Amino acid sequence: MDYRVAVIFAAVLAFPARAADSYTIDPTHTWPVFEVSHMGFSTQRGRFNKTSGKIMLDVAAKKGSVDITIDAASIDMGFVEWNKHMRDINFFNTAQFPTMRFVSEQLVFEGDKPVVAKGELTLLGTPVSVTLSIDGFKCGTHPMLRKEMCGANISATIKRSDFGMSRFIPTIGDEVRIFSPVEAFRD
Repeated sequence: MDYRVAVIFAAVLAFPARAADSYTIDPTHTWPVFEVSHMGFSTQRGRFNKTSGKIMLDVAAKKGSVDITIDAASIDMGFVEWNKHMRDINFFNTAQFPTMRFVSEQLVFEGDKPVVAKGELTLLGTPVSVTLSIDGFKCGTHPMLRKEMCGANISATIKRSDFGMSRFIPTIGDEVRIFSPVEAFRD
């Protein structure tokens, strides 16, 4: 074998395969919103203003993971007193459970895009299996910051009673719809 070919062959074998790309959640463009029936009269909405986390993507292998933490005390219902009420023991009990966390090791792909994340949401210390729908997934270069990023919109529906948050059911609905924009920069 030609010496040059042997060196190139050895170099190719020694070069590690590309691992999954790591992304860090952009907290200024990732804020979960929820909506729930309020006495059957209206749909009330709230959001969480502080979110952090990591996403790993290996598009070629169609694998990935998600680990997102939400600061429960960052709940924003639009009114100071209502925020305090939602932080108390009847709802998010943020003194005892300051964070919520979604962890997924199973992404489902259609082509080269993830469309579902199957994982576990821990709320009030109770982990429950949750499936998030992923819509509008896109990766590219941020036009202003010139950094690689990915983004999507996620959604799911949960029952708050599954997590032990059963106060005021059925006056306040059990079914809660969650949706959020998610953007993350490649590390």
